[in-house]
Amino acid sequence: MMMSFYETDNLIITALKEDMPNNDITTDSVVSEHSTCTVEVISKGSGILSGIGYFERVFSILGGVTVETLSKDGDAVSEKEILAILHGSTRSVLSGERTALNILQRMSGIATNTRKSVNLIYHTGCKILDTRKTTPNFRVFEKTAVLHGGGHNHRHNLSDGILIKDNHIMAAGSITKAVSMARENSSFVRRIEVETENLDMVREALEAEADIIMLDNMDLETMKKAVKMIGKKAITEASGNMTFNNILSVAETGVNYISMGSIIYSSGVLDISMKNLKLT
Repeated sequence: MMMSFYETDNLIITALKEDMPNNDITTDSVVSEHSTCTVEVISKGSGILSGIGYFERVFSILGGVTVETLSKDGDAVSEKEILAILHGSTRSVLSGERTALNILQRMSGIATNTRKSVNLIYHTGCKILDTRKTTPNFRVFEKTAVLHGGGHNHRHNLSDGILIKDNHIMAAGSITKAVSMARENSSFVRRIEVETENLDMVREALEAEADIIMLDNMDLETMKKAVKMIGKKAITEASGNMTFNNILSVAETGVNYISMGSIIYSSGVLDISMKNLKLT
């Protein structure tokens, strides 16, 4: 779920302070405080746009600038396309440029990567999930970008859902014990997911009545057997080294979801620039 601007403003303000801890000394030296301008935001490549609202919010926080958006989050954009036009304080435009573009470019890169993954397996009905392998303090933007790309969010954080992984199983003593303890110590409305690595673990997770069973780093033949064994008794999620090269084969095993950390951590950026500044 996308967070409100109220919840993300502090992240944007921190980013602005990082970029100009004691003002923008270049802009303040060469640009009059009364100067106004227009400038275009132009895509230098093709991809999926994400983060235009946060881009606009940078300038709302700085003040004195309005953003005329010509494309919206989730839109496919092309090279040389004008995405937005900024009007207002030249100082605010120049001081906020890098922070605003960093957010927009990073989010658009993730949305583009996500859309590619979604399109590869769309006909199977399987859905693409993200993971918690995100950039510290940038997670909300990255996970929002996944949604704009047509993917779905897994847990937002450790408070958001129960996922019993291999080390939890070792600490608890077994899958059975871990699921039992999770059920006893959490709200009944919480689904319980268990990470499994082989068919014996799948069988134990089923007997423990896990709600979601993750099939982690399984070869295709084992995964097919696991999916058949689980049937409709639990939701299935494939995970572990999922790439553009293998997700179609994985989706065709019949799993419900594929979680891909790479749609975030291996994404580049969609190159976007602010050009053609004109004083008004």
